[in-house]
Amino acid sequence: MTKVGIVYFSATGATDLLAHEIEQGVCSVDGVSVERFRITKHQLAGGRFTDEAVLTRLGGCDAIIFGSPTYMGGAASQFKAFADATSELWCQQLWADKLAAGFTCGSAPNGDQSSTLHYFFTLACQHGMLWVSIDAAHGYTSDEVNRLGSQVGVIAHVVGGHVHQTDRKTAKYLGRRVAILCRDTFGYATSKNQYY
Repeated sequence: MTKVGIVYFSATGATDLLAHEIEQGVCSVDGVSVERFRITKHQLAGGRFTDEAVLTRLGGCDAIIFGSPTYMGGAASQFKAFADATSELWCQQLWADKLAAGFTCGSAPNGDQSSTLHYFFTLACQHGMLWVSIDAAHGYTSDEVNRLGSQVGVIAHVVGGHVHQTDRKTAKYLGRRVAILCRDTFGYATSKNQYY
């Protein structure tokens, strides 16, 4: 069975809500399972992400979706600690050819959230991963998703702790898109760089 991993940090619960929506989107596709990993303070020591079990389990996924709120124009330091801990995997390109995607949120409609998505994209490229965008042009589809017009990934506007319903729907849409691409485009890879 094809597997999608979701790894993210959430401080207020808004990013966690988006992760749940993405998970629901993934689970709506037959033949695809999901593992969701929320980064917590218990996994950090001396500013470093230390949970090797999470890295191992993500290694068994065919796609990894990255998430973090946008703080000061970028990913939260807790997510960055996780990303830095993947450097040993990067050396051997152990995540090469996996699919990747991203999601973020902020309290302003344009609080430089795209910078966070571009960081996720760069992280994925460092690992040799293949980036999945949102194939829904704002205002030109009947899906009623992507109201903020980000093609790179999910951006959500959080007001008073509430995530806009359309942004939640966009997160679910991305989860489904990643799951379909995993199942139908790549099939299940039995080892690195081996497809049918």
